[in-house]
Amino acid sequence: MSRLFIELHLDEDTDVLIADLVRSRGFKVTTAQEAGQIGKQDDEQLAYALSQRSALLTHNHVHFEALAREYLRPERSIMVLSSQCVVQPMK
Repeated sequence: MSRLFIELHLDEDTDVLIADLVRSRGFKVTTAQEAGQIGKQDDEQLAYALSQRSALLTHNHVHFEALAREYLRPERSIMVLSSQCVVQPMK
């Protein structure tokens, strides 16, 4: 298996299709659903990702930016904040 310098955990705001796409490249990804984290608070999602030594991928940047400043130390943690975009098929 290929190995990123990080492993990813996707919170429930992130489409599970992303997990499938990243896994198809041989990388390790967990989703909130797979980890039994659906409905958990933001700080619980972050704590779970950190306990698994995974970077958290979320589209919920409004809540997680503040949480990151409060909770994370840059030398030990990675959080990936992403804006959602919709790709329209070409006509």
